Amino acid sequence: MNATEVTVFVLKGFTDNLELQIIFFFLFLAIYLFTLMGNLGLIVLVIGDSRLHNPMYYFLSVLSSVDACYSSVITPNMLVDFMSKNKFISFLGCAAQMFFAVTLGTTECFLLAAMAYDRYVAIYNPLLYAVSMSPRVYIPLIIASYVGGILHATLHTVATFNLSFCGSNEIRHVFCDTPPLLALSCSDTHMNQLLLFYFAGSIEIVTILIVLISYGFILLAILRVIRSSEGRQKAFSTCASHLMAVVVFYGTLLFMYLQPRTSHSLDTDKVASVFYTLVIPMLNPLIYSLRNKDVKSALKRFLNNPCQSLKLT
Repeated sequence: MNATEVTVFVLKGFTDNLELQIIFFFLFLAIYLFTLMGNLGLIVLVIGDSRLHNPMYYFLSVLSSVDACYSSVITPNMLVDFMSKNKFISFLGCAAQMFFAVTLGTTECFLLAAMAYDRYVAIYNPLLYAVSMSPRVYIPLIIASYVGGILHATLHTVATFNLSFCGSNEIRHVFCDTPPLLALSCSDTHMNQLLLFYFAGSIEIVTILIVLISYGFILLAILRVIRSSEGRQKAFSTCASHLMAVVVFYGTLLFMYLQPRTSHSLDTDKVASVFYTLVIPMLNPLIYSLRNKDVKSALKRFLNNPCQSLKLT
């Protein structure tokens, strides 16, 4: 690693106003607690209720674990900073935070694409769904999502923290992310910008194409195979939840990472990053659960008889 004078960074956050910091602290604490309860609760339901033991809900539980971890990488440190006068984060701590944030964000991209393929298989040929999405298929898809996230994060973390940070150590952001760190470096960041644009852009485009193609075939299958209006409504309802999550997540990431550098605003990045690291992980359990009869039924069984409903079979 290149020699650097910076051993700690300062996360500037949203504001220096004490009253606003207190308001943000309680707001984000509430969001974080709700995120943990929603995602961990969904994981417990999927693991404990045998009626939810199928690939669709396994993918959903993995997505919930990613969302819970994603929020946990960012939020606790942010909450501490809101109540601290000195908002320091060590050089290695900053690198670790960036690595895990990029890993989990990229993993979620791949998982959403895998879930779209899973929905296509389930609707296109439901009789062969158990065979087509056997553990030999969905487990490698989940593992590949994590491996892709780790490789992508390793690339950007190594490239970013091999730069020199010899000037200001104040990061105009709420956590250690790639764009604000590149803006802080006194090295030539042209190659880093290209890596960010092409690799992040390629992952976004490829996974979005998988989602679009999968849902294109799903639409054709619904119109050709499912004749009853009730069946079509159920299929569309299931797909609508996933599409809503996809649009919100991918739209935010595209807005943040693929802006031209001339119009790139770090202040705008703060709002966007909080949205996809705090708000989206909170919304996903609601999006997938409130529109899903199986999950709602499992929740009712749990509330009526927790021990019996979560008895592993």
